[in-house]
Amino acid sequence: MAFRDLGRNKRRSILSSLAVAVGMSLLLLMAAVVAGEMRGALQNTIQLQSGHLQVRAENYDENKISLKWEDLIASPQQVIDKLTSIPQVKFATPRLIASGIITLKDNSKGVQVIGIDPASEANQIFRQGILEGDFLTPDDREGIIIGKPLAEKFNVQVGDQVSLLINRSSGDTDEQLFTVRGIYTTNTMNYDENTVFMPLVKAQTFGGAEDHASLIFVMLHDQAQADIVATALQGSNYQILTWQKLNELTVQLEDFARAYMVVLYLIVLGITATVVVNTLVMAVFERTREIGVLAAIGMKGGRIMSMFLAEAALLATGGVIGGLILGGLAVAYFTKYGIYIGDYGVSGILMGDTIYAYLTVQDTISLTITAYIITLIASLYPATLAAHMEPVEALHGN
Repeated sequence: MAFRDLGRNKRRSILSSLAVAVGMSLLLLMAAVVAGEMRGALQNTIQLQSGHLQVRAENYDENKISLKWEDLIASPQQVIDKLTSIPQVKFATPRLIASGIITLKDNSKGVQVIGIDPASEANQIFRQGILEGDFLTPDDREGIIIGKPLAEKFNVQVGDQVSLLINRSSGDTDEQLFTVRGIYTTNTMNYDENTVFMPLVKAQTFGGAEDHASLIFVMLHDQAQADIVATALQGSNYQILTWQKLNELTVQLEDFARAYMVVLYLIVLGITATVVVNTLVMAVFERTREIGVLAAIGMKGGRIMSMFLAEAALLATGGVIGGLILGGLAVAYFTKYGIYIGDYGVSGILMGDTIYAYLTVQDTISLTITAYIITLIASLYPATLAAHMEPVEALHGN
Protein backbone atom coordinates (compact mmCIF):
# COMPACT_ATOMS: atom_id res chain seq x y z
CA MET A 1 0.00 0.00 0.00
CA ALA A 2 2.88 2.38 0.83
CA PHE A 3 4.36 1.79 -2.63
CA ARG A 4 1.01 2.50 -4.25
CA ASP A 5 0.46 5.68 -2.27
CA LEU A 6 3.93 7.03 -3.15
CA GLY A 7 3.21 6.26 -6.80
CA ARG A 8 0.23 8.59 -6.83
CA ASN A 9 2.56 11.55 -7.20
CA LYS A 10 5.76 10.05 -8.56
CA ARG A 11 7.42 13.37 -9.26
CA ARG A 12 7.00 14.60 -5.69
CA SER A 13 8.13 11.28 -4.24
CA ILE A 14 11.20 11.17 -6.45
CA LEU A 15 12.15 14.74 -5.54
CA SER A 16 11.74 13.97 -1.83
CA SER A 17 13.88 10.87 -2.10
CA LEU A 18 16.40 12.84 -4.14
CA ALA A 19 16.57 15.47 -1.39
CA VAL A 20 17.45 12.74 1.10
CA ALA A 21 20.07 11.39 -1.34
CA VAL A 22 21.69 14.79 -1.82
CA GLY A 23 21.69 15.42 1.93
CA MET A 24 23.22 11.99 2.58
CA SER A 25 25.90 12.49 -0.07
CA LEU A 26 26.79 15.91 1.39
CA LEU A 27 27.15 14.34 4.84
CA LEU A 28 29.53 11.69 3.51
CA LEU A 29 31.60 14.21 1.58
CA MET A 30 31.87 16.62 4.52
CA ALA A 31 32.88 13.82 6.88
CA ALA A 32 35.45 12.55 4.38
CA VAL A 33 36.98 15.99 3.79
CA VAL A 34 37.31 16.76 7.50
CA ALA A 35 38.76 13.31 8.23
CA GLY A 36 41.11 13.63 5.27
CA GLU A 37 42.25 17.10 6.33
CA MET A 38 43.06 16.01 9.88
CA ARG A 39 44.60 12.72 8.76
CA GLY A 40 46.80 14.52 6.23
CA ALA A 41 47.91 17.13 8.76
CA LEU A 42 48.80 14.45 11.29
CA GLN A 43 50.70 12.37 8.74
CA ASN A 44 52.60 15.43 7.53
CA THR A 45 53.61 16.38 11.05
CA ILE A 46 54.72 12.84 11.88
CA GLN A 47 56.75 12.39 8.69
CA LEU A 48 58.30 15.84 8.61
CA GLN A 49 58.63 16.94 12.19
CA SER A 50 57.67 14.74 15.11
CA GLY A 51 58.14 11.12 14.06
CA HIS A 52 56.39 8.45 16.11
CA LEU A 53 58.82 9.07 18.94
CA GLN A 54 61.40 11.67 19.82
CA VAL A 55 64.29 11.31 22.20
CA ARG A 56 65.59 14.58 23.64
CA ALA A 57 68.00 15.68 26.33
CA GLU A 58 66.33 16.38 29.67
CA ASN A 59 67.01 20.12 29.39
CA TYR A 60 66.00 20.50 25.76
CA ASP A 61 63.27 23.04 25.04
CA GLU A 62 62.09 23.14 21.42
CA ASN A 63 60.83 26.71 21.85
CA LYS A 64 64.34 27.98 22.62
CA ILE A 65 66.20 25.98 19.91
CA SER A 66 69.38 25.99 21.97
CA LEU A 67 72.70 24.54 20.76
CA LYS A 68 74.27 24.55 24.22
CA TRP A 69 75.79 21.17 24.88
CA GLU A 70 73.85 20.65 28.11
CA ASP A 71 70.62 20.94 26.07
CA LEU A 72 71.68 18.40 23.45
CA ILE A 73 72.16 14.64 23.21
CA ALA A 74 75.83 13.68 23.39
CA SER A 75 77.09 10.85 21.18
CA PRO A 76 73.70 10.34 19.49
CA GLN A 77 74.86 7.25 17.61
CA GLN A 78 75.04 5.31 20.88
CA VAL A 79 71.39 6.17 21.57
CA ILE A 80 70.45 5.20 18.01
CA ASP A 81 72.14 1.81 18.37
CA LYS A 82 70.05 1.15 21.47
CA LEU A 83 66.86 2.27 19.73
CA THR A 84 67.37 0.18 16.60
CA SER A 85 67.82 -2.93 18.75
CA ILE A 86 64.14 -2.63 19.73
CA PRO A 87 62.01 -4.76 17.32
CA GLN A 88 59.23 -2.16 16.99
CA VAL A 89 61.63 0.55 15.77
CA LYS A 90 61.81 0.92 11.99
CA PHE A 91 64.59 3.51 11.97
CA ALA A 92 66.08 6.28 14.10
CA THR A 93 68.15 9.24 12.99
CA PRO A 94 69.75 12.27 14.69
CA ARG A 95 68.78 15.85 13.86
CA LEU A 96 70.40 19.10 14.90
CA ILE A 97 68.11 22.12 14.85
CA ALA A 98 69.23 25.75 14.87
CA SER A 99 67.58 29.09 14.26
CA GLY A 100 69.06 31.14 11.47
CA ILE A 101 68.67 33.90 8.92
CA ILE A 102 69.12 33.30 5.21
CA THR A 103 70.15 36.26 3.09
CA LEU A 104 70.46 36.92 -0.63
CA LYS A 105 71.19 40.47 -1.77
CA ASP A 106 68.55 42.65 -0.10
CA ASN A 107 66.30 39.76 0.89
CA SER A 108 66.52 38.04 4.26
CA LYS A 109 64.27 35.70 6.20
CA GLY A 110 64.34 33.82 9.48
CA VAL A 111 64.47 30.06 8.96
CA GLN A 112 64.95 26.84 10.85
CA VAL A 113 68.19 25.13 9.91
CA ILE A 114 68.13 21.35 10.32
CA GLY A 115 71.16 19.14 10.12
CA ILE A 116 70.22 15.67 8.86
CA ASP A 117 71.87 12.41 7.93
CA PRO A 118 71.26 12.37 4.14
CA ALA A 119 71.61 8.58 4.01
CA SER A 120 68.85 7.93 6.56
CA GLU A 121 65.56 6.45 5.41
CA ALA A 122 63.81 9.06 7.55
CA ASN A 123 64.82 11.73 5.03
CA GLN A 124 63.54 9.88 1.98
CA ILE A 125 60.54 12.21 1.87
CA PHE A 126 62.89 15.14 1.21
CA ARG A 127 64.94 13.18 -1.32
CA GLN A 128 61.80 12.25 -3.25
CA GLY A 129 60.64 15.86 -3.10
CA ILE A 130 63.64 17.28 -4.96
CA LEU A 131 62.31 19.35 -7.86
CA GLU A 132 65.59 20.77 -9.14
CA GLY A 133 69.21 19.89 -8.50
CA ASP A 134 70.42 17.12 -6.21
CA PHE A 135 69.91 15.92 -2.67
CA LEU A 136 72.58 16.37 -0.03
CA THR A 137 75.51 14.01 0.48
CA PRO A 138 76.99 13.26 3.94
CA ASP A 139 80.41 14.77 3.11
CA ASP A 140 79.07 18.00 1.58
CA ARG A 141 80.44 20.96 3.53
CA GLU A 142 79.10 23.82 1.41
CA GLY A 143 75.67 22.72 0.24
CA ILE A 144 72.11 23.18 1.46
CA ILE A 145 68.66 22.47 0.07
CA ILE A 146 65.77 24.91 0.37
CA GLY A 147 62.01 24.70 -0.16
CA LYS A 148 60.28 25.79 -3.34
CA PRO A 149 58.35 28.70 -1.72
CA LEU A 150 61.59 30.12 -0.29
CA ALA A 151 63.39 29.73 -3.62
CA GLU A 152 60.58 31.54 -5.42
CA LYS A 153 60.50 34.30 -2.83
CA PHE A 154 64.24 34.92 -3.16
CA ASN A 155 64.35 34.04 -6.88
CA VAL A 156 67.06 31.49 -6.11
CA GLN A 157 68.26 28.90 -8.59
CA VAL A 158 70.25 25.71 -8.07
CA GLY A 159 73.92 26.64 -7.87
CA ASP A 160 73.31 30.10 -6.40
CA GLN A 161 75.09 31.09 -3.22
CA VAL A 162 73.23 32.41 -0.19
CA SER A 163 74.43 33.64 3.17
CA LEU A 164 73.29 31.74 6.24
CA LEU A 165 73.68 33.05 9.80
CA ILE A 166 72.96 30.89 12.86
CA ASN A 167 73.26 31.04 16.64
CA ARG A 168 76.12 28.82 17.84
CA SER A 169 76.47 26.72 20.98
CA SER A 170 78.73 29.36 22.51
CA GLY A 171 75.99 31.97 22.24
CA ASP A 172 77.59 33.99 19.47
CA THR A 173 76.66 33.92 15.78
CA ASP A 174 78.41 32.70 12.68
CA GLU A 175 77.70 33.48 9.04
CA GLN A 176 78.84 31.50 6.02
CA LEU A 177 78.13 31.23 2.32
CA PHE A 178 76.38 28.08 1.10
CA THR A 179 75.54 26.78 -2.34
CA VAL A 180 71.97 25.74 -3.08
CA ARG A 181 72.32 22.10 -4.18
CA GLY A 182 68.62 21.46 -4.62
CA ILE A 183 65.10 22.79 -4.29
CA TYR A 184 62.55 20.52 -2.62
CA THR A 185 58.86 20.37 -1.88
CA THR A 186 56.81 18.45 0.66
CA ASN A 187 53.62 20.13 -0.59
CA THR A 188 53.39 21.78 2.83
CA MET A 189 53.87 25.46 2.10
CA ASN A 190 54.59 26.77 5.61
CA TYR A 191 57.17 24.06 6.28
CA ASP A 192 58.92 24.39 2.93
CA GLU A 193 59.19 28.16 3.18
CA ASN A 194 60.79 28.11 6.62
CA THR A 195 63.08 25.07 6.63
CA VAL A 196 66.62 24.72 5.29
CA PHE A 197 68.56 21.45 5.36
CA MET A 198 72.27 20.71 5.46
CA PRO A 199 74.30 17.58 6.29
CA LEU A 200 74.44 16.80 10.00
CA VAL A 201 78.24 16.85 10.21
CA LYS A 202 78.38 20.31 8.65
CA ALA A 203 75.60 21.58 10.93
CA GLN A 204 77.47 20.29 13.99
CA THR A 205 80.64 22.08 12.91
CA PHE A 206 78.83 25.24 11.86
CA GLY A 207 76.90 25.45 15.12
CA GLY A 208 79.78 24.35 17.37
CA ALA A 209 77.77 21.36 18.55
CA GLU A 210 80.47 18.78 17.81
CA ASP A 211 79.14 15.23 18.36
CA HIS A 212 75.72 16.33 19.65
CA ALA A 213 72.15 16.30 18.32
CA SER A 214 69.00 18.17 19.27
CA LEU A 215 66.88 15.04 19.08
CA ILE A 216 66.59 11.52 17.78
CA PHE A 217 63.78 11.17 15.25
CA VAL A 218 62.20 7.70 15.52
CA MET A 219 59.73 5.93 13.23
CA LEU A 220 58.04 2.68 14.22
CA HIS A 221 56.61 -0.18 12.19
CA ASP A 222 53.28 0.50 13.89
CA GLN A 223 52.51 3.88 15.45
CA ALA A 224 50.11 2.19 17.88
CA GLN A 225 53.21 0.75 19.59
CA ALA A 226 54.53 4.22 20.53
CA ASP A 227 53.47 4.03 24.18
CA ILE A 228 54.96 0.55 24.58
CA VAL A 229 58.32 1.63 23.16
CA ALA A 230 58.29 4.84 25.22
CA THR A 231 57.67 2.82 28.38
CA ALA A 232 60.56 0.51 27.51
CA LEU A 233 62.87 3.53 27.23
CA GLN A 234 61.82 5.14 30.49
CA GLY A 235 64.52 5.44 33.11
CA SER A 236 67.09 6.88 30.71
CA ASN A 237 68.29 10.45 31.19
CA TYR A 238 66.27 11.64 28.23
CA GLN A 239 62.84 12.97 27.40
CA ILE A 240 60.82 10.30 25.54
CA LEU A 241 57.91 11.90 23.69
CA THR A 242 55.28 10.03 21.67
CA TRP A 243 53.56 11.33 18.55
CA GLN A 244 50.35 11.88 20.57
CA LYS A 245 52.18 14.18 22.98
CA LEU A 246 54.01 15.99 20.20
CA ASN A 247 50.81 16.57 18.21
CA GLU A 248 48.37 17.54 20.94
CA LEU A 249 47.25 20.64 19.02
CA THR A 250 46.37 18.59 15.92
CA VAL A 251 44.45 16.04 17.99
CA GLN A 252 42.56 18.80 19.81
CA LEU A 253 41.75 20.52 16.53
CA GLU A 254 40.40 17.25 15.14
CA ASP A 255 38.11 16.84 18.16
CA PHE A 256 36.90 20.43 17.77
CA ALA A 257 36.33 19.99 14.03
CA ARG A 258 34.27 16.85 14.59
CA ALA A 259 32.14 18.60 17.22
CA TYR A 260 31.59 21.55 14.89
CA MET A 261 30.68 19.25 12.00
CA VAL A 262 27.92 17.64 14.07
CA VAL A 263 26.13 21.00 13.98
CA LEU A 264 26.49 21.18 10.19
CA TYR A 265 25.27 17.58 9.87
CA LEU A 266 22.13 18.43 11.83
CA ILE A 267 21.48 21.49 9.66
CA VAL A 268 21.73 19.44 6.46
CA LEU A 269 19.56 16.68 7.90
CA GLY A 270 17.05 19.26 9.15
CA ILE A 271 16.65 20.69 5.64
CA THR A 272 16.36 17.20 4.17
CA ALA A 273 13.80 16.11 6.77
CA THR A 274 11.74 19.24 6.07
CA VAL A 275 11.36 18.21 2.44
CA VAL A 276 10.14 14.75 3.46
CA VAL A 277 7.73 16.22 6.01
CA ASN A 278 6.35 18.61 3.40
CA THR A 279 5.76 15.70 1.01
CA LEU A 280 3.90 13.67 3.61
CA VAL A 281 1.82 16.61 4.88
CA MET A 282 0.68 17.33 1.32
CA ALA A 283 -0.16 13.64 0.96
CA VAL A 284 -2.23 13.76 4.16
CA PHE A 285 -4.30 16.72 2.96
CA GLU A 286 -4.75 15.23 -0.50
CA ARG A 287 -6.03 11.98 1.02
CA THR A 288 -8.21 13.45 3.76
CA ARG A 289 -11.40 11.79 2.46
CA GLU A 290 -9.58 8.46 2.06
CA ILE A 291 -8.30 8.67 5.64
CA GLY A 292 -11.86 9.42 6.80
CA VAL A 293 -13.20 6.33 4.98
CA LEU A 294 -10.50 4.13 6.49
CA ALA A 295 -11.24 5.45 9.95
CA ALA A 296 -15.01 5.06 9.41
CA ILE A 297 -14.69 1.37 8.51
CA GLY A 298 -12.72 0.74 11.67
CA MET A 299 -9.05 1.24 10.89
CA LYS A 300 -7.31 2.33 14.07
CA GLY A 301 -5.21 5.45 14.31
CA GLY A 302 -2.12 3.34 14.86
CA ARG A 303 -2.63 1.57 11.52
CA ILE A 304 -3.10 4.88 9.73
CA MET A 305 0.05 6.26 11.37
CA SER A 306 2.05 3.16 10.44
CA MET A 307 0.92 3.57 6.82
CA PHE A 308 2.46 7.03 6.58
CA LEU A 309 5.55 5.94 8.52
CA ALA A 310 6.00 3.14 5.99
CA GLU A 311 5.92 5.72 3.19
CA ALA A 312 8.52 7.76 5.03
CA ALA A 313 10.66 4.66 5.50
CA LEU A 314 10.53 3.95 1.77
CA LEU A 315 11.49 7.53 0.94
CA ALA A 316 14.33 7.39 3.46
CA THR A 317 15.53 4.01 2.19
CA GLY A 318 15.61 5.13 -1.42
CA GLY A 319 17.25 8.41 -0.49
CA VAL A 320 19.90 6.83 1.74
CA ILE A 321 20.82 4.25 -0.90
CA GLY A 322 21.02 6.97 -3.54
CA GLY A 323 23.05 9.12 -1.17
CA LEU A 324 25.51 6.31 -0.52
CA ILE A 325 26.01 5.93 -4.28
CA LEU A 326 26.32 9.68 -5.01
CA GLY A 327 28.42 10.34 -1.91
CA GLY A 328 30.61 7.31 -2.59
CA LEU A 329 31.36 8.54 -6.10
CA ALA A 330 32.15 12.06 -4.86
CA VAL A 331 34.39 10.75 -2.08
CA ALA A 332 36.18 8.42 -4.51
CA TYR A 333 36.89 11.35 -6.83
CA PHE A 334 38.27 13.62 -4.10
CA THR A 335 40.21 10.74 -2.56
CA LYS A 336 42.09 10.38 -5.85
CA TYR A 337 42.39 14.01 -6.98
CA GLY A 338 41.97 15.94 -3.72
CA ILE A 339 40.88 19.52 -3.11
CA TYR A 340 43.60 22.10 -3.66
CA ILE A 341 43.67 24.71 -0.88
CA GLY A 342 47.06 26.27 -1.61
CA ASP A 343 48.87 28.26 1.06
CA TYR A 344 46.32 27.73 3.78
CA GLY A 345 47.18 26.50 7.22
CA VAL A 346 46.87 26.85 10.94
CA SER A 347 49.82 27.90 13.07
CA GLY A 348 51.49 24.85 14.57
CA ILE A 349 49.80 22.41 12.17
CA LEU A 350 51.42 21.20 8.96
CA MET A 351 48.62 21.12 6.42
CA GLY A 352 49.41 20.15 2.86
CA ASP A 353 48.33 22.22 -0.12
CA THR A 354 45.81 19.53 -1.12
CA ILE A 355 43.20 17.78 1.03
CA TYR A 356 42.46 14.17 0.08
CA ALA A 357 39.09 12.83 1.22
CA TYR A 358 39.18 9.91 3.63
CA LEU A 359 35.93 8.18 4.57
CA THR A 360 35.90 5.62 7.36
CA VAL A 361 33.47 2.73 7.71
CA GLN A 362 32.47 4.05 11.13
CA ASP A 363 31.52 7.47 9.72
CA THR A 364 29.58 5.84 6.88
CA ILE A 365 27.56 3.62 9.20
CA SER A 366 26.87 6.31 11.80
CA LEU A 367 25.79 8.91 9.22
CA THR A 368 23.57 6.41 7.41
CA ILE A 369 21.79 5.41 10.61
CA THR A 370 21.47 9.05 11.73
CA ALA A 371 20.00 10.20 8.40
CA TYR A 372 17.51 7.33 8.42
CA ILE A 373 16.40 7.87 12.01
CA ILE A 374 16.02 11.67 11.70
CA THR A 375 13.94 11.25 8.55
CA LEU A 376 11.63 8.82 10.34
CA ILE A 377 11.38 11.04 13.42
CA ALA A 378 10.47 14.02 11.24
CA SER A 379 7.72 11.99 9.57
CA LEU A 380 5.98 11.45 12.92
CA TYR A 381 4.26 14.83 12.59
CA PRO A 382 2.33 14.13 9.34
CA ALA A 383 1.70 10.53 10.46
CA THR A 384 0.24 11.74 13.76
CA LEU A 385 -1.77 14.38 11.92
CA ALA A 386 -3.36 11.68 9.79
CA ALA A 387 -3.97 9.33 12.72
CA HIS A 388 -5.84 11.96 14.77
CA MET A 389 -8.26 13.08 12.07
CA GLU A 390 -11.93 12.82 13.05
CA PRO A 391 -13.70 10.47 10.60
CA VAL A 392 -16.74 12.74 10.09
CA GLU A 393 -14.65 15.85 9.43
CA ALA A 394 -12.27 13.90 7.20
CA LEU A 395 -15.18 12.53 5.11
CA HIS A 396 -16.32 16.11 4.51
CA GLY A 397 -12.76 17.06 3.48
CA ASN A 398 -12.16 19.32 6.52
